[in-house]
Amino acid sequence: MSQRFELCPFDGGSASPALQLGGEIHREGRHLLLRLRLAGAIESVHLPAPVAAPARRDGLWATTCFECFWAVEGARPYWELNLSPAGHWNLYRLDDYRDGLRPETGYDLPPHRVVRDVGELTLQLDLPLPEGLAAEAPLQVGITSVIEERSGRLSYWALAHPGPMPDFHHREAFLLRL
Repeated sequence: MSQRFELCPFDGGSASPALQLGGEIHREGRHLLLRLRLAGAIESVHLPAPVAAPARRDGLWATTCFECFWAVEGARPYWELNLSPAGHWNLYRLDDYRDGLRPETGYDLPPHRVVRDVGELTLQLDLPLPEGLAAEAPLQVGITSVIEERSGRLSYWALAHPGPMPDFHHREAFLLRL
């Protein structure tokens, strides 16, 4: 079953109203399939140039970055996937809320593809879920993004913003169920 989603900026007044972020996600057994679309005035967004050899990198969230968080419903551990429009990526596992961050082992190839077109950037992901995560385990999922404008201003986009500050790790923002 595929679920469509739309992301909203943390402070709707500070993000470009000419941008739209949305997509769809679904799960096929042990695979997470995600399609994310950034549309509108994307010329106002700082989009790192595609690289010939994408690599696993830390700190991708400091500029334009797309993220996916998931956890088994009712369990404390969760995963954070960071995807750069340049092609760089990282996948982390956390033991609990912002605790025990470490790279998830078993991944060494870029898991996503980025397509740029006039007025649109599309990211497609087909990610095998981490070993030990049962294919039938019900997942809670959060989709988020950091958007850096060419001016350097950052905006924070998510399915929901349950706290007084942008916090992509907040489980109340993991609104999708797979």
